[in-house]
Amino acid sequence: MAGRFFPAALMARRNLTRTKMRSLLASLGIVIGVVAIASLGMFGVALQYSFTQNLGNVGNQLTVYPNSGENITELTERDMRTIRREASPTATVSPVKTRVEPVSYNREDAVRETIYGIENPGELYEAKEGRVSPFRSGALVGSSVAETHDLHPGSQITINGTSVRIRAVLEEGDAFSSTNPDNRVIVPATSFSQSGYSEAYVIESTGTQANETAMGIRDSLNDREQRVFVQELGSLVDTIEEQFQIINTVLAGIASISLLVAGISILNVMLMSTVERREEIGVLRAVGYQKRDVLKVMLMEATLLGFLGGIAGVILSLGAGLAINHYAVGDAMAVFRLPNAWYVGAAFAFGVLTSIVSGLYPAWKAASEEPVDALRG
Repeated sequence: MAGRFFPAALMARRNLTRTKMRSLLASLGIVIGVVAIASLGMFGVALQYSFTQNLGNVGNQLTVYPNSGENITELTERDMRTIRREASPTATVSPVKTRVEPVSYNREDAVRETIYGIENPGELYEAKEGRVSPFRSGALVGSSVAETHDLHPGSQITINGTSVRIRAVLEEGDAFSSTNPDNRVIVPATSFSQSGYSEAYVIESTGTQANETAMGIRDSLNDREQRVFVQELGSLVDTIEEQFQIINTVLAGIASISLLVAGISILNVMLMSTVERREEIGVLRAVGYQKRDVLKVMLMEATLLGFLGGIAGVILSLGAGLAINHYAVGDAMAVFRLPNAWYVGAAFAFGVLTSIVSGLYPAWKAASEEPVDALRG
């Protein structure tokens, strides 16, 4: 078998080198198709990775709200005890109070802001400047608030006519997290007169545990009436990832059209080669070559076109992937992630398969011709 295979490959290579420009143009179509599929696939992966990076580590977070539709305006201490009971022992449970009051920064005109009251903000946040704990007085501000109004630890703001000193500027939070402090002003919960809570944050160790906790809270608090809503940020992340997978599939499908065009180009090249080499094929048949031998040579030509075009396309795709990941996520080496390898491998395999399929008819046509008719031609 090996003795038959390698002569066919050598003959196919010789035939392709006899028409170098035509073979190069046909192979170029495969190169473009492979690069299109792999590059668009890697672009989709880089876009998804960049977006999920901005989402941050929010898959393990829950937010519990009172159901205002049932005239429930706050979470009670009893509700908080239930939430803590349903959460795992390692979870962080932070009840939050809110109110809207006029706030003045640096003696500017007062604007109405939502003020957050948290008992122990050190469980949720870290300080960019100053100290978060202990927190019995003063205020904490998010990084965006501090940047906008040029605030630092020791600066003073006015909340509802009362001067309050800034204790710390908080580190930036995850953009889609409900606990994100960037635009918030936080004061001690003891400064609120209300006894109930506006919401509660639950942070579990894993997304799976967060899902179990969410189901437990719903079963316990919404048994007779729907007292609370539980927002699972993990489900948001899963939904976004599913949408990106659809986008990636559509992009790959669009790019595959270029490979279909390349297949037509190879079909044309192989048909022209069959017509031009009709007498040569007749001679081969006359000296003892069987149909399968001619078929093997012609298919080997198509396979070589696809293989060489695919290799060149993979090399160019990796270069494009390095550039895409460098500018999209700031890490060129991210091109070597597993999803990218799948797109590159699939593009290469699709390119070779397209070449083989495109060469089937010309190969069959050449192998099926009678030796006498070929020689007469």
